[in-house]
Amino acid sequence: MAAPLQITVRDMPHSEVIDEAIRKKAEKLNRFYDRITSCRVLVAAAHRHRHQGKRYQVRIDITVPGSEIAITRDPSGNDSHEDVYVAIRDAFDSARRQLQEYARRERGEVKTHETVQHARVFRLFPAQEYGFLRTADNRDIYFHAHCLRDLDFGRLDLGTEVTYAEEEGYEGPQAIWVASGKFGSAD
Repeated sequence: MAAPLQITVRDMPHSEVIDEAIRKKAEKLNRFYDRITSCRVLVAAAHRHRHQGKRYQVRIDITVPGSEIAITRDPSGNDSHEDVYVAIRDAFDSARRQLQEYARRERGEVKTHETVQHARVFRLFPAQEYGFLRTADNRDIYFHAHCLRDLDFGRLDLGTEVTYAEEEGYEGPQAIWVASGKFGSAD
């Protein structure tokens, strides 16, 4: 990242491995908007709850010409944020989406309606709460439990028909949202 990157870690041991993960994610943000003037990242361990493990909060403040974009990933209610790397990934995914939207607005582009597409659940990774959809043209689309609209990740089965909208992610196509494939049915 050409812009200055400031990393702050609170209430947990500082680690070069965490710093490197953040640096790599920050570098990738330049693919989506190359005029970032500064990026500040705060990683903090939230207070330990009685029946839960330690959760991590990540805040990213990105300065761009004429504006600042702030992203906060609150760990409450999200067990996956007991893994600091998942919390970092989720925060940077949100930062990427906000940067893409900022770039669209800056270029004067109007966001078009998402094209609804059909696919089937192809692979599931329950412990990490993500999976892949297989499209009719045999492409694999990544999705995370956070993007499910009217579905429960724990109840998804392989082969379940769904509808979705996609965007280009850090490592390929990913679903923006995934919903039940039974639109128009009279339930």
